[in-house]
Amino acid sequence: MRISASLAMSWPDPLLTHWQRNDLLLSQTCGYPLMTRLPEVQVVGAFHYSAPGCEGPNYRSWIAVREQESGQTLADFQGRRLGFNSEDSYSGYHSLMKMSGGTAFFSATVASGGHRRSLQLLQSCEADIAAIDCVSWALLKRDVPDELNGLKIIGQTASVPGLPLITAAMTSPEYLQDLRDALTRVVRDPANRALAAALLIQDFAPLPRSAWAQIFTQK
Repeated sequence: MRISASLAMSWPDPLLTHWQRNDLLLSQTCGYPLMTRLPEVQVVGAFHYSAPGCEGPNYRSWIAVREQESGQTLADFQGRRLGFNSEDSYSGYHSLMKMSGGTAFFSATVASGGHRRSLQLLQSCEADIAAIDCVSWALLKRDVPDELNGLKIIGQTASVPGLPLITAAMTSPEYLQDLRDALTRVVRDPANRALAAALLIQDFAPLPRSAWAQIFTQK
């Protein structure tokens, strides 16, 4: 099967509408909206990343605070301010909600709009603690290390399947298998080794939707 597509970068908005398009061929979402707001989409699978904290298709978040903070565990930050990317994020929000018992654990919760911005909130003392997915942390550490200055990791969230790749409910079983085969070939092709390494991608795993059910049980 040959598919023609534009090479121009774009950022769909709103994302939920984009993910629910009937003609969606391939996109990437988060495990939490997949399991709570996208019942009709089909799951293609997930990448394996080489970032510390990843195992196979699983990843986790690092719990980050300022270096000068004396607290060494999440419990030490009860009554402090949480910076988080968005309420539909498992890695930056719901993973910590499960560990802390909910928003009442914190004195305030500050939505940042993205993991990178959450780190800026820590540095500017607008927030005291944040959960940053380990792939984002590794990419920032490699490419813009100054954005991690003055910060440290005091803990980690549970290991769960990473960001799911999805396709529309109307995608045929044949196209779904084609997508899985193509993604496997692309990430394993020696010609793409440099690009995959730049994205920290090691492999691809076809996974069922049920793999993400553990986000509701893991702590």
